[in-house]
Amino acid sequence: MKIIVVGASGTIGTAVVAALAANHEVVRAGRRGPVRVDMADAASLDALFASVSDVDAVICCAGSGRLAPLTTDSDEDYTHGLHSKLLGQVHLVRRAVRHLRDGGSVTLTSGTFTRPTPGSAFGALVNTGLEAFVRAAATELPRGLRVNAVSPGWVRETLEGMGLDGADGTPAAEVARAFVHAVESPAVRGQVLRPGSASR
Repeated sequence: MKIIVVGASGTIGTAVVAALAANHEVVRAGRRGPVRVDMADAASLDALFASVSDVDAVICCAGSGRLAPLTTDSDEDYTHGLHSKLLGQVHLVRRAVRHLRDGGSVTLTSGTFTRPTPGSAFGALVNTGLEAFVRAAATELPRGLRVNAVSPGWVRETLEGMGLDGADGTPAAEVARAFVHAVESPAVRGQVLRPGSASR
């Protein structure tokens, strides 16, 4: 299959590319590199599909939502996550539907807060909204197209990069296997896959 991985240079994206590379043609897309895309910019999404044709699947490992307390004075802390992680991925699906080959798929990235912490309320809102979108959108897609999401908890390498104990995190390679399963399994549609520690 020909698969676009958006956010291919990030921790999860790098692991996803590595997991797919042996059996698929992978197109790496991100804010840097030859195939550029900005999840908060609709025109950038249009340009992505104008530059890459004959696509079987799209995986999105990009889009971020900031941890921000409810008492923050900055609306930007909240609108950033809406435009990038939530609406960005919604618009990615809407555009992918027009370009994917029959039977193709889009796999998005959500996130799981197993134990809510201060600053996580907005992230929980974005992730829950995205997961509800996946379940509902799956009923509307034409031509045998599929949409799913992978919803990991903390990723081990991310925790370690923050100087924290990575023991409670899920290895990026394990998260990547969930993306591969979503892409390669025709029966998986409208589902939210929760790898590793996200299901504990």
